Amino acid sequence: MTVFLWCAATVAGLMAATLAVAVKAGKHAVIDVTWGVGFAAIALVAFLLTGGDPLRRSLLLTLTCLWGLRLATHLARRVGRGGEDPRYEALLSRAKGGRTAYAIRMIYLTQGLTMLFVSLPVQVGMSTTGPVGWLGWTGVAIWGVGFVFETVGDRQLARFRAVPSNEGRVLDTGLWRYTRHPNYFGDAAVWWGLFLIAAEHWPGLLTLLSPVAMTYLLLAKTGKPLLEERLSGTKPGYTDYVRRTSAFIPLPPKR
Repeated sequence: MTVFLWCAATVAGLMAATLAVAVKAGKHAVIDVTWGVGFAAIALVAFLLTGGDPLRRSLLLTLTCLWGLRLATHLARRVGRGGEDPRYEALLSRAKGGRTAYAIRMIYLTQGLTMLFVSLPVQVGMSTTGPVGWLGWTGVAIWGVGFVFETVGDRQLARFRAVPSNEGRVLDTGLWRYTRHPNYFGDAAVWWGLFLIAAEHWPGLLTLLSPVAMTYLLLAKTGKPLLEERLSGTKPGYTDYVRRTSAFIPLPPKR
């Protein structure tokens, strides 16, 4: 509980700082950068406050920070170039009163609580005293698969968008040939891997709902559905791409 409270205080501080930057910049999309940084900060706080198995603690700290800081760096480039994210613009358009107060409630509070819940395997796993065994190393391997998919998928998309002649076209090569969302699939795999590292010993098993929640958000809420709805209306070939390409898990394309 002490670790959780310190992590909650850390997230609250990050969200407050992010809100100040967002108001000054005129776009709440900067919170996407905080998403990755926040997980890294939680892992560091938990590492400093716990005394579990040294190898497990080091694995959870290293893997979480690698994932979080890479994601934050990637999103910082995108946020710095563009204006407000269409997702946040659509959400804030529903505000009845002040947009900032609505953003605090619907964006910052929601993402902060989600961050705390999803990171529970890292927080709890840091206190686990049992040694790292086959399940933990399986988790490391799954994390590696997810990290590669997310990193390579983002790079392939960035290179594709950098070519002016690709404007309005659909990326259907590389990892994007086998799944419409290699970055989202990688994201989910990363958190299932971290869960397995924590779940090798009690009470890490109790954090099962954390990777379930992350996968649900990516598949059914803020990830895949919102993105595909927007792309279907802006890219002429996207409907055909959806018909032949797996929605999430990488699979050979359909004819």
